[in-house]
Amino acid sequence: MNRRTLIKLIAAFPFVSEAFLLNKNAASASEEKHLLPARWRARPGDAKWPKADQWQQLNLEVNGHLLQPKSLEEMFEKATASRREALLKNLENPYFRGDEPGLTQSAGWVDAWEAACSPYVVAAQNEKHVVAAVNFARENNLRLVVKGGGHSYKGTSNAPDSLLIWTRALKEITLHEAFVPDSCPGMRSYKAVTIGAGAMWMDVYNAVTTKGGRYVQGGGCATVGVVGLVHGGGFGSFSKHYGTAAASLLQAEIVTADGAHRVINEQRNPDLFWAIKGGGGGSYGVITKLTLKTHDLPEHFGGVSIQIKASSDEAYQRLIEHFIEFYSTKLFNHHWGESAKLNPENTLSCGMVSCGLSEAESQMIWKPFLDWVRGSPQDYTLNKAFIGAMSSRHWWDADWRGKNLARTIIKDPRPDAPPEHVYWTDNQGEVGVFLHGYESLWLPSSLLKRRNQKRLARALFASSRHWSVELHFNKGLAGAPAEALEAVRHTATNPAVLDAFVLVIIAGGEQSIPGLPGHEPNLSEARANAQRISNAMSELRPLVNHSGCYVSESSFFEKSWQQAFWGSNYDRLKSIKERYDCHDLFIVHHGVGSERWARNGFQRIT
Repeated sequence: MNRRTLIKLIAAFPFVSEAFLLNKNAASASEEKHLLPARWRARPGDAKWPKADQWQQLNLEVNGHLLQPKSLEEMFEKATASRREALLKNLENPYFRGDEPGLTQSAGWVDAWEAACSPYVVAAQNEKHVVAAVNFARENNLRLVVKGGGHSYKGTSNAPDSLLIWTRALKEITLHEAFVPDSCPGMRSYKAVTIGAGAMWMDVYNAVTTKGGRYVQGGGCATVGVVGLVHGGGFGSFSKHYGTAAASLLQAEIVTADGAHRVINEQRNPDLFWAIKGGGGGSYGVITKLTLKTHDLPEHFGGVSIQIKASSDEAYQRLIEHFIEFYSTKLFNHHWGESAKLNPENTLSCGMVSCGLSEAESQMIWKPFLDWVRGSPQDYTLNKAFIGAMSSRHWWDADWRGKNLARTIIKDPRPDAPPEHVYWTDNQGEVGVFLHGYESLWLPSSLLKRRNQKRLARALFASSRHWSVELHFNKGLAGAPAEALEAVRHTATNPAVLDAFVLVIIAGGEQSIPGLPGHEPNLSEARANAQRISNAMSELRPLVNHSGCYVSESSFFEKSWQQAFWGSNYDRLKSIKERYDCHDLFIVHHGVGSERWARNGFQRIT
C-alpha cells in the first residue's frame, strides 16, 4: 500500500488520531499537509482526555493558576434570589465580564455560537505559564483558546471542551522615552509604550494620554483588549489621523505552537511580526506583550452630536445626498472620524469626533450644513445639534469627564474598581449582546466623486429601508495623512482599507443570556432580523467590485472570507501560518488556515 492510498483510507475515519498519520513518514509529511484527515481534538470523556494527575501536573507548572471556572448556568443555579439579582446587574458591567474567566463580552450569535465555559483555564501570570499551557495542549491534542478582553463577536475567544489561556493578569504598562526594538541596530528610537496582553484600552489611554500627555492608537471601545485589537488591525476614533493600531506596532513577544517564547519585530521573525499586524487573532500563537509607538497629542479633540428627522422619504433622500456632498467637501480628511447613522424612520444621526480642531473651527465647518437643514423647516426637524471641543488630554480622563461630561461615561460600580475604569455610555448596548446579524463593507473613495454621489445616496436610502445603516468613517483610511497610509500598507490588513472612505456596518442583536430561563434570546425574531440585515447590505454590495470588510467586525457567515478579510495578503498569511503552526494548534472560525478544517467536516470552528 502506498502512502497516498493510506492517507485516503485514514480520511474515511474522522476519529482516527491525526498523530498516527503525522508520525507515519514524518520526514515528508509537510509535502501533503493539505491531505490530512479530519482534525481531531480530545474532549472530556474521550479516552485521550488528560487524566486528573496530568491536570494536577499542569497546575504545578503554572503555580496553582489552573482554574475550573463556573458557567453562567452554574452561577445562577447555586445562587440565592438576592445573589441572582446582583449577578444580573453585574452582567451589565463589561469590567465584571472581563474579570470572569468563564464569561465573554458577547453572549453569542444566532445559529453560529453561544458563550460556553472551558472546563480548564490557565490564568497566566507570566510567559512561562503560557508556554506550559501551549505545550500541554499540543502534547495532549486539546482544543486551545486564547482570551484577553473576550470581545470577539465571532466567539474566537470562547469554545466548549477547550483549554483556555487567559491573559487578563498580564496587564503591566511601561512608557519609554527612547525605545529601540531588539536586534535592530541603527534603527531610530521611538517614544513608545509596552503593554501586557491582558490590558484594556482604558488602562492604556489612562497611562499614555491622561497621565503621560501622549497618544497611542487603540480602540474606540474602552474595555476591548489590546492584543485582540492589534491582531485585527485596530481602528479607533482617531484612526483617520493616526492609522491603525497594528501600524504602530514596534515589537511583540509571542509563544508559538512549538512552545517557544519569541521576541519578534522587523528584524527578528519579520514574517510572523507582519502576520500579527492585522492577520487575525488566535491563529499564530499567544502574544504576551507588545510595544506600540506613541504620537504627539493635538491640542484639541472634539465631538459632534446631531440628529435630524426628515418629514418624508423624498426629503430623507435629499438629506442623505446633501450629507454625502457635505462630507466629501468638508469632512473627508484626517480631522474627522467616527460615525453617522441612517435609520428606517428617516432620521440621520451624526456622532462624529474631530482631531486638532477647536470648537470654533468645528462649528464653522458644520454651519453650512446646519443652515441648509434649518432653511427647510417643513422638511426637517433638527432634534439635536451639539458641536464642541476639549483638551485632548482629558478625552479619557475619568475624573474630568465625571465632573464635566458625566452623561458620556458609566463607572465600574464595584467598590474596589480603579477610578479610571469607566466606559462609554454608547457602548452599554454591546455588553452581553446576542447578535442577530452583523455585516460590514468598505466603500471606495471613488463613490464620493460628484458623478457617483447620487448613486451612493440612492443605495444608502434603499439599505435604510431594511435596517439602520452605520457609516464608520474612521474605519476607512482614504483621506488619512500619507505617513499613516504608508504604515498601514506594511500591515496584513486588507489593502482595500487604504482607498476606502468608510466602513459600513449593519448589525443588530439583543441583550440576553442563552440557557437561562426568562432571559433567553428570541430565536425566531433573531433569524428574521438577520435576514433584514442581510437584505440591507445587499443594497450596497453592487457599489463595489470586490467585497472587502474588517475581520473583527464582519459576518460570521462570510463566504469569501479570505478575500474579504485580507485580499491579496491572504496567500502570504497562509504560508506564515503553515511555517509556525503546521499542525493547527491555533485555529479559530475563519482564521488563516481554517479552511483545512472546514473541508474535512468542521464547518464551524466554535
